[in-house]
Amino acid sequence: MSRHSQTSTVRHYIEGQWSDADGSDFAELTNPATGEVSGLLQLGTQSDVDRAVEAAQRAFISYSSTSLDERVDLLRAVIAEIEKRGDDLAEAVTTDMGMPIELSKLVIGSAVQSFQVLVDELPSYPFEKRHGDYLVVREPIGVAALIPPWNYPSRQIAGKVAPAIAVGCTAVLKPAELAAHSGAVFAEIFHGAGVPAGVVNVVNGFGSVVGSALSRHNHIDVVSFTGSTAVGVQVQRDAADTVKRVSQELGGKSAHIVLPDADFEAAVKTSVDGVMRNSGQTCYAPTRTIIPRAERDRFVELVRKAVDAITVGAPSSPVAMGPVASEKQWQTVQRYIETGIREGATLVVGGTGRPEGLPDRGWFVRPTVFADVSNDMTIAREEIFGPVMSIIGYDTIEEAIDIANDTPYGLAAFVDGADVEKAKQVARRIRAGQVSVNTSALNPNAPFGGYKRSGNGRAWGIWAIEEFLETKALVGAV
Repeated sequence: MSRHSQTSTVRHYIEGQWSDADGSDFAELTNPATGEVSGLLQLGTQSDVDRAVEAAQRAFISYSSTSLDERVDLLRAVIAEIEKRGDDLAEAVTTDMGMPIELSKLVIGSAVQSFQVLVDELPSYPFEKRHGDYLVVREPIGVAALIPPWNYPSRQIAGKVAPAIAVGCTAVLKPAELAAHSGAVFAEIFHGAGVPAGVVNVVNGFGSVVGSALSRHNHIDVVSFTGSTAVGVQVQRDAADTVKRVSQELGGKSAHIVLPDADFEAAVKTSVDGVMRNSGQTCYAPTRTIIPRAERDRFVELVRKAVDAITVGAPSSPVAMGPVASEKQWQTVQRYIETGIREGATLVVGGTGRPEGLPDRGWFVRPTVFADVSNDMTIAREEIFGPVMSIIGYDTIEEAIDIANDTPYGLAAFVDGADVEKAKQVARRIRAGQVSVNTSALNPNAPFGGYKRSGNGRAWGIWAIEEFLETKALVGAV
């Protein structure tokens, strides 16, 4: 039976033991599908952060000297424990944020993949390489602060912990407070897998307290943060005085260019699935679909039919969409839908309020699509983080590329076109960190991260370990 219950108090995990907070403050955790309290979260303080960092420092002395084989074996043990606890983890994710249970189970695979890709590729990584008369050595940077977001808890936590411990770093993980149950199950997974005491520590609480304390801490060597651009700016400011490395994956407003020769039905699937999946709470969602203006009516009708087929309801049932993660997020999405209507976009489907037929509880949003959007409208400029799609018309390919790049963000993009070479040429001109051509999927083994205000680091695959390595030159040693 799981140690963690969704009506339990979520505690810290420091130096291999569950630990009460030094303070006495708690926050209620709420199930977004029902509005009911699902547990209590112990809120961390500066002293809790200090205890966890000190534990990570002590563990780093020995763990940073472990062999590559030892660390690969540890990654395999974590994979086995994730697979063993997959149902518990999926249930925790659904309780935390209302993700439909079948999607929660599916995303467990990407959590496993975060570790498996390193098992496969770490042995061939050039940790030492000779250059003429000097040797370049890549070493673990030290103690890492890991601050993931709440939107895909299993993937996001795994994606930060895996590369850090793979290269010999130790870590203090601060799960998002909206994903506290998921963070608690992960603490149990690390414990069950035999991760050495102090190598991964978990301190819960608010970003303004725990996250800021980690970012400012003198003995944190790198901060890996994923979240909104506004919070990312604050993390950078907090870290500045200690000149530590800060790796960030921030907001997005991804473009999806549909070329005139594209398979429109496939392109509609890319846009609708990408925007509506996880109730729109996906950083790389193609929320700006850029289509040939001459094909506006045909494309919009295909989108309308696809969105009308989306089922919204209790995430424990076989639905396509559950609620958004919190009342605050629900209110934010409602304001953006109201703004889209007020600024003159054409409401194709959806709108404000809860979907028809659902009880007046839980934070359910109507999947919403606007057409005739201009790229200067608020709904086209700002990250909504909800199931709201904007359709923007273009007359020439040059105009489409200009629209795609006319954004402060540059996290991801999508291009659909039957002429693959032409589609690739368009993709090369989009200023975004990962561009998917004729597919709705991002490759979890490829580097992922943003241009411009979408961040400055790279995650996923073997590329993720670069954020946790320091470079040393040994001169005259060869």
